[in-house]
Amino acid sequence: MTDSAPLIEIRDVVKQYGGAVPLRIRHFTVGTMDGVVLSGLDAGAAETFVHLVSGASVPDEGTVRIAGVDTRAIATDADWLTSLDQFGIVTHRAVFIEALPVAANMALPLTVAIDPMAAGTRLEVERLARLVQLPDARLDAPINALTVTERLRVHLARAFAPKPAILLLERPTMGLTGPGEASAFGRVLKDAAAKSGCGFVALSDDAEFARASSATRLTVDAATGRVSRASRWWWR
Repeated sequence: MTDSAPLIEIRDVVKQYGGAVPLRIRHFTVGTMDGVVLSGLDAGAAETFVHLVSGASVPDEGTVRIAGVDTRAIATDADWLTSLDQFGIVTHRAVFIEALPVAANMALPLTVAIDPMAAGTRLEVERLARLVQLPDARLDAPINALTVTERLRVHLARAFAPKPAILLLERPTMGLTGPGEASAFGRVLKDAAAKSGCGFVALSDDAEFARASSATRLTVDAATGRVSRASRWWWR
């Protein structure tokens, strides 16, 4: 990556994913310290976006460059894992092992040696819990005892575990229903990203969350793929 190259650069991308229209992104760039909330993508399009950026799939048309490298040039598993290391991904499609406590689930991105857990691993788990404002007292609870909000914070903590350059959040607040929960998560994300020196791209139509995150707010026109500043009326 050169100093001038964005971490993520998408140009003239078209990708079929089974929706009524394909995912289209005309031009979208993100630097390592940027915070962006991108609206206008349904669940399938958001998942497809994450696959394209993470290199799990390639576009039907156009280019996706990560740190200046076209994802079509990723030829080996080792190259893909090197590219993937730059991202922390928050998605409800990620699974927890329900029989394990919270701390063990949070440790899985760090090590497979979780029973017993090394002292150093436990310290890192506790640091991640503080980063996402999850009380230490919850770390030894069964994962299935957590609220929806707490489970989302565990997803966020696991995304920070590999010390990524940028986070990808796929419709993160879709399960939050309580008053103020989306705003609270937006503030947690903003603070944790700043402390970690990490940018983020959140794929979300949640205006409450977007405002609290203090992110740049953009929207995609599904028909044309044009990315523009979200209109003021939508965010109020």
